[in-house]
Amino acid sequence: MNNPALLKGKKIHFVGIGGAGMSGIARIMLSAGFSISGSDVKDTAITQSLVALGATIFVGHDASNIAGVDILVTSGAISTNNPEVVSARENGVQILTRAEALALLMVGKRSVAVAGTHGKTTTTSMLTVALQSAGLDPSFAIGGLINSSGVNAHLGSGNIFVAEADESDGSFTAYHPYGAIITNLELDHVDHFATLEDLFIIFLKFINTIQSGGFVVACTDDPGVVELLTRVTRKDISIVSYGASDADFQIRHVALQPNSSYARISKTGTVLPELHLRIPGLHNVFNATAALATGERLGASVNDLMNGLESFSGSRRRFELKGKVNGITVIDDYGHHPTELRVTLETAKAYAAPGRVLVVFQPHRFSRTQAFAPEFAHSLELADLAFVLEIYPASEVPIPGVTSQLITRESTSGTLFYEPSMLDVVTKVVDEAQPGDLIVTLGAGDVNSLAPVIVQALEERFQESLTNENA
Repeated sequence: MNNPALLKGKKIHFVGIGGAGMSGIARIMLSAGFSISGSDVKDTAITQSLVALGATIFVGHDASNIAGVDILVTSGAISTNNPEVVSARENGVQILTRAEALALLMVGKRSVAVAGTHGKTTTTSMLTVALQSAGLDPSFAIGGLINSSGVNAHLGSGNIFVAEADESDGSFTAYHPYGAIITNLELDHVDHFATLEDLFIIFLKFINTIQSGGFVVACTDDPGVVELLTRVTRKDISIVSYGASDADFQIRHVALQPNSSYARISKTGTVLPELHLRIPGLHNVFNATAALATGERLGASVNDLMNGLESFSGSRRRFELKGKVNGITVIDDYGHHPTELRVTLETAKAYAAPGRVLVVFQPHRFSRTQAFAPEFAHSLELADLAFVLEIYPASEVPIPGVTSQLITRESTSGTLFYEPSMLDVVTKVVDEAQPGDLIVTLGAGDVNSLAPVIVQALEERFQESLTNENA
């Protein structure tokens, strides 16, 4: 099935519809008039928003949920033993992967797939907002919410489709985009890729799916991307480079402020208007430059793109401000790889200076913790104090001997502490925090649920101190 028109009149069911990627695809299909149902383990704001758009949502997974369904959409996060998946197989219901469903929506569009180990969500969001600023109204599907709009997907009126391309299970080779961004390349998702070589192979396959006459925007400051490009033999696609070294879009004169970033970008030697971002971090300057290069390649004006990038206020769970209490700031971030932790904590230290950075980190997956325990410890030592929660398993079964203590035992700094209790970690980090400090909740699991609890606890402590002063 490679014609989205064939979906018309079909009943389409999403298993795990509340997930970031699945909900986005469902949202677009609902906007296009398709009949959508879905199931998830709990009712959330995301599932409620889909109900408001016309979806039928079931809480819990059961074979009866797919009665009368023509097409079932599933993802790598869903077990093959899920009762709805099993029933679909037994009854001949067509099964599509999440990537295959998204690829159908991209047919006939000038599609751009944003790939890379780190920075995909932010770069996809930046490109989307920049293209919107240029009046192009792109369709988009992102693995996170854009702060300004509060949505992760949209069916646009234009002929451009921007999609975050998740490489975690290799399914992004289904997209066949017109263009692609590759932000960086580093070993992750060790449950699927045993070596970096395995990752090179799948990314090369991804590049080979790009439409003839299309393009790749690639960061040539990243060693992994540079190595990948040496293996590209295609002559029918363009390679557009960006980075601080010699590149088509060269980043110069970077100025980083606690709450903003500035840079001068030149395109093949021609100096462009200054890039001004409302969010901090050198990594975001690189992400914005990738978006700028891609938008320009799609025909948007540099001035419109720059205006859109300046208006960008971030994505949910990407260095997201959750609250400020008595001079103490609480930030939540999705970082779950050692490199992401390092970049986030470097940004946090600049943001908080001269205050301290206090971290609550939740490792994500047993396999990742086992593979990168020393690297996690090294990155977390950038914080002045870090509490490490127990591992969030995602879909993995436990690996004997693998706990978060693998990380804390690697550190001799005296600043990393194993704290498996979410209740106790809130008390400890709040008791430690002083005015001027920055508290960061870090991880891809459910650690983000602690950020509002920490803010509330800080407010209660502050009110109690005022009461005691006035007594």
